Amino acid sequence: MTSPTLIQDLNLSQSWMEVLKRFNDTSITELSPLVLTVTDFDETESIRKVLDNNLIAHNKQSIQTVSETIFPVSLHRLFKDDRHRFFNEYKSNFKRIKRLDLMSRNPRNKRGTYFQRLIDYSGKDGRINQLENVINSIQDNKNNRRSRYQASTFDPNTDMLDGPYLGFPCLQHVTFYVTKEEGLVLNSFYAVQHIFEKAYGNWLGLINLGKFVSGELGIEFERFNCFISIEKLDTLTKTQARALYNEAVKGVGIR
Repeated sequence: MTSPTLIQDLNLSQSWMEVLKRFNDTSITELSPLVLTVTDFDETESIRKVLDNNLIAHNKQSIQTVSETIFPVSLHRLFKDDRHRFFNEYKSNFKRIKRLDLMSRNPRNKRGTYFQRLIDYSGKDGRINQLENVINSIQDNKNNRRSRYQASTFDPNTDMLDGPYLGFPCLQHVTFYVTKEEGLVLNSFYAVQHIFEKAYGNWLGLINLGKFVSGELGIEFERFNCFISIEKLDTLTKTQARALYNEAVKGVGIR
């Protein structure tokens, strides 16, 4: 399917459920491209609970675990008044996480996490904290070139690998935009995304990232946009996808 699919005017949970519905309404197993735009960052608890329960039943990572690879909100709560300590603490913790991960049977973080690359990207002259650069550039207002307000998570030096499923990184980069009304917009770009295993957690993590950056800037977080080149049904069969959607619908009382 190559006609764009646009999802808008729904909260985070409803947006995820609407994408799943599009898969159930047709015989397709991929949406290409999918464009999501969200201004209501609230969640519908019953929808999230249904998805989380199904993820656990299929031995997948929880929504919270996935979201924290993009923005570690639990760590940020401990250092919310000092972003520099927050950044340093994450980088210190990540070294331990990586060592433990390499000893596991199914390593997930040997090439990094999204947040790690946002604050500790490998550059030609050393490590780069891309988020700090974005925040400082917007605050100083010394450079009106808005294309500067972006951060990459894909590194061709390490990520151009063969294999049917690498898992990381699917998120390519993020951009930030300050509106005339002094509100922040976060845009994100995915090459491939999986609606069951990753999408909800990814979107939650990116929304939390937008809230963080807007909070540091002292402005309102207005909108989250996500462009996905290929949205996949992934490991779910059509029967399982339909059952998951029906369970979510039942939870919110929709007929």
